[in-house]
Amino acid sequence: MRGAIGDTQAEAIGVDIGGTKCLAVAVRAGVVIAECRLPTPATPDGLVDTVLEVVSSIRCDVPAFAHAPVGVGAPGLVDDTGTLRFAPHLPEVRELALRDLLVTQLGPRLIVENDATCAAWAESRLGAATGRTHVLMVTIGTGIGGGIIADGYLQRGRHGFAGEIGHMVVDPGGPRCPCGQSGCWERYASGSGLGWMAREAAQAGVGRRMVDLAGGDPERVRGEDVTVAAAEGDREARAVLARFAWWLALGLANLANALDPELIVLGGGIVEAGPVLLKPAREAFARLLEGASHRPAVPIVVAALGERAGAVGAALRAQGSES
Repeated sequence: MRGAIGDTQAEAIGVDIGGTKCLAVAVRAGVVIAECRLPTPATPDGLVDTVLEVVSSIRCDVPAFAHAPVGVGAPGLVDDTGTLRFAPHLPEVRELALRDLLVTQLGPRLIVENDATCAAWAESRLGAATGRTHVLMVTIGTGIGGGIIADGYLQRGRHGFAGEIGHMVVDPGGPRCPCGQSGCWERYASGSGLGWMAREAAQAGVGRRMVDLAGGDPERVRGEDVTVAAAEGDREARAVLARFAWWLALGLANLANALDPELIVLGGGIVEAGPVLLKPAREAFARLLEGASHRPAVPIVVAALGERAGAVGAALRAQGSES
């Protein structure tokens, strides 16, 4: 299914398998009416069981959804058969025939796609990109995922792997990535990348407030500690965040040069940092984008559906599978 518009008035269940949590939602007429979340397990069997558990919970809470179609968004390389072939942040999960393992209990009205692809579809149908036809969605969590919409169609690529933008190599001499390469964009511009930058600064004696928020241990500083300290006005934390924003903007500019989107939507927990991140990122993007003063502006906006975008998008994709 390349991306035909589904019926957003129908009922469906959507599941988003994230790096830390598995979120399921019941969607009716484009509105979330119930949800369930559990920690994401590391093992293949645990992953399958958790998806079944969150869907079962939704069906128990909302009996009318007992036979509703189900969409599952999974991180990494998900092919056209619904097989999760490779997930950098789930290292024990490889070549997992996820749809085949779920379909006997969830029913044949089941689709399995990439999670960020699903998020892009949700934002284009119900969120920040409604009415736009050329959209780049960037989800920033433990890693970075992406979804691409061109001419109003969701682009999945030949095998379903389009949008793995976090693994563009931006610095061949950079830190090792869970995917096996070095210097991937997500090593610098994801939540884990922000934590790495902050720990590097803390070990150099910079960022006392960040270290305080981490309990006094520089090795335990995380991205959340940076954003909290920056929001408080801490200058050292803001300097770390400005460096992070430049790396984020670098990748966005490269993608905008390649794809020419009319809008970029940022999702994931890191965007909750707000203006302390978005302002320097937008400024750096304008400097890095080719011929910025000679082309229409490319707005960078925050996802309207928040952390639910992937799950809502999976539900909409399941609805669209029947059209």
